[in-house]
Amino acid sequence: MDYYTRIQQSIDFIESHLEEELFIADIAAKAHFSPFHFQRLFQAISGSSVQEYIRSRRLAEAARLLESGHGSILDIALSAGYGSQEAFTRAFAGCFGVTPAKFRKQPCAIRMSEPMKFTDYSNYKEDGFHMRKPEIREITPLRVVGRKYRTCLNNELYFAEIPGFYHDFGIRETYMRIPDKAAPDMCYGISCDYEDDGGFSFLVGEEVCAFTDSLDEDLVQFVVPGGKYAVFIADGTAEHVQQVRKYIYGVWLPGSNYERREGPDFEVTDVRNSRYPDEMKMTIYIPIL
Repeated sequence: MDYYTRIQQSIDFIESHLEEELFIADIAAKAHFSPFHFQRLFQAISGSSVQEYIRSRRLAEAARLLESGHGSILDIALSAGYGSQEAFTRAFAGCFGVTPAKFRKQPCAIRMSEPMKFTDYSNYKEDGFHMRKPEIREITPLRVVGRKYRTCLNNELYFAEIPGFYHDFGIRETYMRIPDKAAPDMCYGISCDYEDDGGFSFLVGEEVCAFTDSLDEDLVQFVVPGGKYAVFIADGTAEHVQQVRKYIYGVWLPGSNYERREGPDFEVTDVRNSRYPDEMKMTIYIPIL
């Protein structure tokens, strides 16, 4: 069963339960993904988060009920998942630019979302973006020491925050406190500690030859699991690197014959030869089966 068929099953589940409380773990289970990676795939492919999709669909169905004259505004608000008419009114007006009461009295042209259909893989290829095929590589476990930062998938917050994590790591000269380095000037960024709500840790650090018992309190030791990885070269601007990340989860992985296995993905930056944001030398590793 391909990725799009699996995601469509989750969409169908959402659509059949729009008037009920929805939990991301239940939605992801319909696609046979972990909650975190389901959210990452969904966002990369559709351009919106799962919660944004649910919200827009509930408001669209609420608008149709208002237009048809069925039910009170309060009943429609409750069916759309809002605890009060006031909260529903704010959300509806924020989405469509008109209050529910005014829309019911005088319906106007508004853009109401329709159920998504993940049926055509070609719809999700980025126009004008070309990416060389990844190298499939077996690696041995890697020991990394670094500092963890927290971020999340929601509203693609991690795209905005991760450059700041690298900057903080560098400006504080955290790398100077890492002992027994195996590859100086190669900075690791590791996504790990995934949570169902989309939160995760991003560890910035360097590979070491061996772990030590004496580390500063703000540093952690992390073992990157060995195994098979798809390895992507992401040389270019910082914006290009973000496009590569989106391409991996939104285009390459769903269209490949590989399954993303559990565990962290990570990236390695050649610090000495990179100049943020115009010239980045980076390699991205995605664990696969």
